[in-house]
Amino acid sequence: MADQEQADIRLALARLRQEHEDYDAAINAMIATGCEALRIQRMKKKKLAIKDKMTSLEDQIIPDIIA
Repeated sequence: MADQEQADIRLALARLRQEHEDYDAAINAMIATGCEALRIQRMKKKKLAIKDKMTSLEDQIIPDIIA
């Protein structure tokens, strides 16, 4: 993998990590204020989708090691 391509993936991964943390903070605030459960559930679903994207990008960076 080219260095530039790997750098782009790492940048995208950093952005997704920040977005994931933002969703976490928002969900905790919604829970603290007693927001409706359906809205909280939707936010958690979006947070999980971001986590899936992060995992996919991490898999592209980290090579598979056959043990």
